[in-house]
Amino acid sequence: MSIPLRLPAMRTPSVTATTVLPFAHSFTVGSPPTFSFNFSLHPFSTTRTTNTSSSSFRIHSSSSPMIEKEIPQFEKPSTFLRESEGDTSPNSSTSVRARFEKMIREAQDTVCSAIEAADGGAKFKEDVWSRPGGGGGISRVLQDGSVWEKAGVNVSVVYGTMPPDAYRAAKPSSGNADLKPGPVPFFAAGISSVLHPKNPFAPTLHFNYRYFETDAPKDAPGAPKQWWFGGGTDLTPAYLFEEDVKHFHLVQKDACDKFNGDFYPQFKKWCDDYFYIKHRGERRGLGGIFFDDLNAYDQEMLLSFATECAKSVIPAYIPIIERRKDMPFTDRHKAWQQLRRGRYVEFNLVYDRGTTFGLKTGGRIESILVSLPLTARWEYDHQPEEGTEEWELLDACINPKDWI
Repeated sequence: MSIPLRLPAMRTPSVTATTVLPFAHSFTVGSPPTFSFNFSLHPFSTTRTTNTSSSSFRIHSSSSPMIEKEIPQFEKPSTFLRESEGDTSPNSSTSVRARFEKMIREAQDTVCSAIEAADGGAKFKEDVWSRPGGGGGISRVLQDGSVWEKAGVNVSVVYGTMPPDAYRAAKPSSGNADLKPGPVPFFAAGISSVLHPKNPFAPTLHFNYRYFETDAPKDAPGAPKQWWFGGGTDLTPAYLFEEDVKHFHLVQKDACDKFNGDFYPQFKKWCDDYFYIKHRGERRGLGGIFFDDLNAYDQEMLLSFATECAKSVIPAYIPIIERRKDMPFTDRHKAWQQLRRGRYVEFNLVYDRGTTFGLKTGGRIESILVSLPLTARWEYDHQPEEGTEEWELLDACINPKDWI
C-alpha cells in the first residue's frame, strides 16, 4: 500500500526526484513552480533476483537515473543496520533505529508463525536481500494454502540520500533561507503485510508500520534531524459479521487508549477517509486505524505505540479467522468475495500511490503487485438486492459506522 506524506510547497526550479524502496510510502511536494519528491516504499519482493525491482533505491532526474539493484542473500543477518560507532551512534543497540528493527523482525516472525498455524500445513517462502547503499529486507510469501490464498509479510531496513531541496522543503527555517545543504541521508524501516483468506466469510487484513529519519546534511552543521512514524491496520471482509468487526476495532482502540484517548477516534476516521474508492463512492473495507507523519509526541512513546499496534495484529485478526475459515459457503458467496476483491484491486491500482508510481516508473512488477489477491471478479453493473447480506456489507462500506 501507499501512504501519503504531504510536505509544504517550496519555490524552486522544476526538478523531479524519485526514491523507490521496499515498502509502500510516497509523498509529493510542490505547486507550480514545483519541486516534486516521491518516496515510494513498495510492499514486497518475492523472488531472488538481481534484476531491477522495487526493492531498490532509485533517483530519477530529467537527465541520468541511478538505480541500485537488490542483491540476494542466503542467510539472514542479525541486523541490517550499519556497524555501531558507539552508544551515541544512531545504529547502536539502544537507538530507536535498532529497537524498531528488532520490533518489526519479531513481529514478522510472530505473524508468520500464527498464519502458518492457522493454515495447518502451508509454509512461507522466504527471500533475503541487501542493498549496496545500505540495509536490506526479508520477504515472506505463502500462497495456495488450505486457509490462505495469498499471504505476504515483509520487512525492510534501508538507507538512502534525499535531495537537498527536499530537505529544505521538509523543514523550512526562517533563519536559513540561503542555506544550500548537500544531499541529506535518510533511514527507513518498516513491516508491511496483506493477508487474503480463501473462505469468503474470512476477511482480508492489511497492516503496515514504519519509521523514517533524515540526518543533518554534512555541510549544514546544526540542522535538525527529522523523524516520524506511520502505519495502521485495517479489515476488508466480504460479509459483515458485527461481532468480528467490533472485536477488531476494540483491539485497535485498546492499543490506542494505552497511549492517548484521542488516538482511536482520530486514526479510525483517518483510516475511513484514506481507503476510499472515489469512483465507487465507497470504502475498500470496514476500517481500523491509520496514521502518518506522527512526530508531535515523545519519540519513545510513539515507538512504544507502534510496537503495541504491531502486537495487536494477531489478537485482533486470528480469532476471526478461526471462527470463519471452515464455514460452509456457496458459489454465490464466492462470487461476491471475488467482486469485493475487485474493489481491493481497484483501490490499489488507481489510488495507491506506491503501486501506481511503481507501475509508471518500471519497477519490478512481481514486487509491486504481490499484495493483490490471486483471484478477483468484475461483473457489469452488479447491484446487490437491498436487505441481502451482500447489500449490508456494501452499505457499511458506503456509510462508515462507529463499531464500538
